[in-house]
Amino acid sequence: MSVRLKLTLSYAGFLMVAGALLLAAVWVFLLRYIPDRAFVVSADIDLTVFPVRSRLLDVFVPRAAGVMAFLLVFGLVGGWILAGRMLAPLSRIAEATRLASTGSLSHRIRLAGRRDEFRELADSFDGMLERLEAHVDEQRRFAANASHELRTPLAITRTLLDVARRDPDRDLGDRLRAVNTRAIELTEALLLLSRADRRSFTREHVDLSLLAEESVETLLPLAEKHGIAITTAGDPATTAGSPALLLQLITNLLHNGIVHNLPSGGTVRVGTAIRPESVLLTVENTGEMLDPRLISTLTEPFQRGTERIGGDQAGVGLGLAIVKSIVQAHDGTLTLAPGAAGGLRVTVRLPQATGKSKYVSG
Repeated sequence: MSVRLKLTLSYAGFLMVAGALLLAAVWVFLLRYIPDRAFVVSADIDLTVFPVRSRLLDVFVPRAAGVMAFLLVFGLVGGWILAGRMLAPLSRIAEATRLASTGSLSHRIRLAGRRDEFRELADSFDGMLERLEAHVDEQRRFAANASHELRTPLAITRTLLDVARRDPDRDLGDRLRAVNTRAIELTEALLLLSRADRRSFTREHVDLSLLAEESVETLLPLAEKHGIAITTAGDPATTAGSPALLLQLITNLLHNGIVHNLPSGGTVRVGTAIRPESVLLTVENTGEMLDPRLISTLTEPFQRGTERIGGDQAGVGLGLAIVKSIVQAHDGTLTLAPGAAGGLRVTVRLPQATGKSKYVSG
């Protein structure tokens, strides 16, 4: 039985019960004031007795049966129409679901009318379709870009092997090693990005200021090599998350600030701060003026901004994409803005650690 038929039978049944109760109440009311028999005195003073209740019953029952039949028909027809009108939004939602199951995510319900339970359900479904469409488009772009990025070192390796086969005496070991290293770095970056998206990590209390100092010590040789000065400042800022992923986040931001900088004499400033119910991590570097439209695309996978100061640190184009995924996995927000005198200012806002840490399973 369809839901519409069930609702129709429910409406009709309720109407029949209500009608039966009403007729029963009328019958009981009549019985209270009508005697069993009535005496009629004719003109010649003959006394005649009439059975009033039995006569009333003979008249009342057929008419009550007619009323019940009318209520049954009225309840079925009216219930069918009302159920159809009430369930019309569900039909539109079901149609949108069928379209989505075929892979069409561009369809929207856009249910009109006053805001009720069906409108809230339709709006929630439209929001889900919008997020799914954006996610699928992002995954398609990511798969296409990843395939392109992985194909490049493989194609270079094949070319070098062909050259080595034609000229066995030629030493191509260093070039093959460099290409292989790039392929490994890209694969590891893809695995890290996948791990962050799954949120499969243990949450611990982590001080971002300590992780920032550790990351600065790790990348200080690279900064000195290119004449970049790194300054750190701020207060202890404790959040709950994965120490390894948060360290990777800061390292990526710091590395990005170093390689996208002035040819010489540039700076990278790292700071931490505490806000009500949140902590802030800020990484700002000098560099050329950036177009705001370019900044909005930097967190997309395999998007690279300005030219880097050194070709030996080419990267794989996943630095800020990994940062974005780690921030989202920690329920934070990531903000990119151009610096006042050039360069990029990146602000990460994470929830402040409260209570005990907990385990989050992906």
